[in-house]
Amino acid sequence: MLRRRTQEEDSAALIDMAPGAGKGDSYGSTANTLEPGGHQAAACRVGSPAKPRIADFVLVWEEDLKPGQQQDNTTRDKTDMHGDWRETFLDNLRAAGLCVDQRDVQDADSAVHYVLLSAPWAVLCYYAEELRLKLPLQESEEQPRIPSRNCPTRPPTGRPACWSGWASPTSCWRTCLTCPRSTTPASSKFLGSDNQDTFFSNTQRHQILFEILAKTPYGHEKKGLFGIDQLLSEGVFSAAFPLHDGPFMTPPEGLQAPGLNQRQVLSQHWARWRKWNKYQPLDHVRRYFGEKVALYFAWLGFYTGWLLPAAAVGTLVFLVGCSMLFSDTPTQELCSSADSFEMCPLCPDCPFWLLSSICALVQAGRLFDHGGTVFFSLFMALWAVLFLEYWKRKSATLAYRWGCSDYEDVEERPRPQFAASAPTMALNPITGEDEPYFPERSRLHRVLAGSVVVVMMVAVVVMFLVSIILYRAIMAILVSKSDNTVLAAWASRIASLTGSVVNLIFILILSKIYVALAHVLTRWEMHRTQTKFEDAFTLKVFIFQFVNFYSSPIYIAFFKGRFVGYPGNYHTLFGIRNEECAAGGCLIELAQELLVIMVGKQIINNVQEILVPKLKGWWQKVRLRSRKRQAGAAVAAGRAPWEADYELLPCEGLFDEYLEMVLQFGFVTIFVAACPLAPLFALLNNWVEIRLDARKFVSESRRPVAERAQDIGIWFHILAGLKHLAVISNAFLLAFSSDFLPRAYYQWSRARDLRGFVNFTLARAPPAFAAAHNRTCRYQAFRDDDGQYSRTYWNLLAIRLAFVIVFEHVVFSIGRVLDLLVPDIPESVEIKVKREYYLAKQALAENEAPQCIVVYSPLWVLLVVACGTLPQCGLMSSAMSAPRIRTNETPGRMQRSART
Repeated sequence: MLRRRTQEEDSAALIDMAPGAGKGDSYGSTANTLEPGGHQAAACRVGSPAKPRIADFVLVWEEDLKPGQQQDNTTRDKTDMHGDWRETFLDNLRAAGLCVDQRDVQDADSAVHYVLLSAPWAVLCYYAEELRLKLPLQESEEQPRIPSRNCPTRPPTGRPACWSGWASPTSCWRTCLTCPRSTTPASSKFLGSDNQDTFFSNTQRHQILFEILAKTPYGHEKKGLFGIDQLLSEGVFSAAFPLHDGPFMTPPEGLQAPGLNQRQVLSQHWARWRKWNKYQPLDHVRRYFGEKVALYFAWLGFYTGWLLPAAAVGTLVFLVGCSMLFSDTPTQELCSSADSFEMCPLCPDCPFWLLSSICALVQAGRLFDHGGTVFFSLFMALWAVLFLEYWKRKSATLAYRWGCSDYEDVEERPRPQFAASAPTMALNPITGEDEPYFPERSRLHRVLAGSVVVVMMVAVVVMFLVSIILYRAIMAILVSKSDNTVLAAWASRIASLTGSVVNLIFILILSKIYVALAHVLTRWEMHRTQTKFEDAFTLKVFIFQFVNFYSSPIYIAFFKGRFVGYPGNYHTLFGIRNEECAAGGCLIELAQELLVIMVGKQIINNVQEILVPKLKGWWQKVRLRSRKRQAGAAVAAGRAPWEADYELLPCEGLFDEYLEMVLQFGFVTIFVAACPLAPLFALLNNWVEIRLDARKFVSESRRPVAERAQDIGIWFHILAGLKHLAVISNAFLLAFSSDFLPRAYYQWSRARDLRGFVNFTLARAPPAFAAAHNRTCRYQAFRDDDGQYSRTYWNLLAIRLAFVIVFEHVVFSIGRVLDLLVPDIPESVEIKVKREYYLAKQALAENEAPQCIVVYSPLWVLLVVACGTLPQCGLMSSAMSAPRIRTNETPGRMQRSART
């Protein structure tokens, strides 16, 4: 049932600790509805059971104090408006119950203001309920005992005990006894509740503070004036970040020093170059950065491990091509032909040329184009199938162990931006609570409108592709007119190489423009949760990047040289003769294009990830420390933790990291028939990439807010789509771009030793063309003397189409069988799930206290046991997470629960 949101709900308070006060809508804002001297404010002034921490979250803004600097009215008004927004925002944070402390570093010309935020115990307890945080409980004789994987562990003081990564599973399973919550987290039934400073982990504190920051308004919410993200985009604050646990450098005592923090452990055992051959400590990464970051590194390590066999087989295939280089009969015939084959001009004003002049190019083409390529294409297609199947098993195992198997379906809450902008409210059938709602039909209309914009951007990419084609044709004509016979013979290769470089430049420029446009479109589409928002944004950007990066290789592989015509009747594009493949074939040109784009992009990205952060970090440190030095403070000894973290670079998320690896996966699988060395280059890059990303997260970037995730999201479905596309692409590559089938046909119909194969692939110019130039010439095609397709062409076309059909059906059939043979969830995980489900039912049966509990499992089975008194009803996850029950229910919420 929908109802229109009223204006009063925009200012509902999220936190109201006063006894008997209603909490209002959970998805409202944290407006100032309490008196300044109320309960929350007192929590920061008066001593409490646990004194608030110095800071969990930091807001920063910089102020220009240069005297005499004239500002126009617009700039002055903007500065005043930002100041008002900032004061309103900080006042609302205080009203929400946070402790706000401001520290300033000032000199004569400028100042840096640090706002240190921390949450008192009461605020943490409230948001632990709202965010459904997993809280472990102690063993109790009066409560049902249910095993859980969320037992707290102390931060390690040395080498991590649990190691996982790549394809190697970990056996780090811990078990403790938990029970449904019936009191607040201060209850003695909770493990560690006697120490309020350590009961909530740092990542949980950061999640709670970010939840408050994301919803706190500084103006009218319907105008989008709420949340820290909007303030950062408007420049009101310069940065907002949680603090690291401490320095990443180990103390002088080394690893034997007592009390190493999590950051130091990760720096020593994960983010060091000499650990390139070690498994990643994924449990430690998850504990420090959250499940989303840990799942990315788990996938990256798993993918890198699976590249090992692909790189080994690809290198072996390449070495086989090297051994065949000087023993191939057609290649020897071509190189020793001297002036036997005089080829037709490549343009109207170009000279005739000899086929023997391209001997080196033909020999290079034989490195990639031989019988082993067919085997390698089949191997990589099945490799992709098995890789994705086993990743599903790995992902299910990690999601089960980390308690997030049904996070997206049950636990994920609406985005703050969606909650503020949604026009109606509706009852959530799962939680039974009113939530912001946006009509699906309206969202569909917006998605379709955004799709039109995506199609327009794809059309722009195609236009750039046509311009690159014209550039290659013009460049080939200009170079072929050179008096240097070597340059004339290499005209096609020179045009192709320079065209690849120009194409790479266009790719990088268009990517920056489209990513910003995709952000705007995705926000406009009004997706409910952060996961759906990121999936929609990812799909838009990937469609564009797919066309952007793969359009040129697809053109070379499947279209170049197909519509050339013949001497005397050449086809043209805008008056320019269409490109044709060189005598060595388009496959070697495709390999060259792949190496330029794939390896060139990897080199550029790695240089950017190494040099750019260091240069930006150096400039940030110089700028801030010079300001502190001018202020008369000690630079070395007086640096506070928030100042040290502000000197680091902002964390830019995981989207660019995923995109880089998925595009690489496409190059490795879709065009692997043209370049067997692609998996080797990918493996070498990923060994560097893992440590680069680890160093960036641990020591070079500010700490990101820990986010939960169930899997790698829509990236898995994109990988599955690339897997299917790779089978089709390699089938057509082998059939139409490789010499494999023409050679097999020649061996079957003419000569087993392939003698005369070069002459077999060359056609003679029509008599009219020969009479016009007073000489005859040859060109690559299966045509008669009058320019019509010969019978050999039609026979080969039938063989090629049959090969495509057989190859696809064989690979897809084997892949389907492998899919059925490899279960998505490991048997050990299924047994544990069933065991916990059984224990949950036993616990309910043995429990003396009457309760109403809903138990859900990763098998998507709902068990409802109705009994007892209503105030003790709650929601408990027996298989995925520690138990959870609603506490401190307000009368309004109790009435809604009763109706449910």
